[in-house]
Amino acid sequence: MDDAFTLLRQAADLLSEGAVAENGQTVGDVRREIQLQEWEMALDVLIEIADVHPVSITFWEMLSEAARQMMLDRSRRWCEWRGWEVKHGTIRATLTLVGTDEGGRQSAFSGDGRLRPLWDIGNRTADGQQDLNIARLWVEFAPQLGPGETADIRLAPLQPGQWQHVKPGDVITMHEGEPVAGIAEIIEVLSASRPARTAARPGRGTAV
Repeated sequence: MDDAFTLLRQAADLLSEGAVAENGQTVGDVRREIQLQEWEMALDVLIEIADVHPVSITFWEMLSEAARQMMLDRSRRWCEWRGWEVKHGTIRATLTLVGTDEGGRQSAFSGDGRLRPLWDIGNRTADGQQDLNIARLWVEFAPQLGPGETADIRLAPLQPGQWQHVKPGDVITMHEGEPVAGIAEIIEVLSASRPARTAARPGRGTAV
């Protein structure tokens, strides 16, 4: 297995020389950070660039392994998430959690993709009963989400094929038991390999 330095350099080599992040950072900036042994900064810039330029699953796998070696757990999870989206597509929504006084959850949850709630996306069983679907959840621009709060999120369905009918404007509900735990409106659906809007990168308003 290559070390983090080599993986970051190899990932940079996969980008075109003209690739630029929304904040103006370039592949040249990545290489300078690597030369200065600023590994975490180089990783952040690579993620920034890849948010607006299509990249391969291999690219995200390299960054994920580099983040693992640097013990940047949230960055690793984000790179793994983005690699999943390259393969399966992107679903974004605005989620509002039900307040505690309305029967919602008692505490905030971490927004780094580990929570796997159930969702009512309109699917029904053969006899017409509600058929809930599991999808992991990533909170954008915040490290966590608490009762009564609202945030943009990304969803990674356990069975992506069951979500093919979902489109912007659809309202879906989140379930962690009874009653409903949250209400979300779909705001973006992108097919595999298409870049989604810039989201909350680790180190940009989130805790690593």
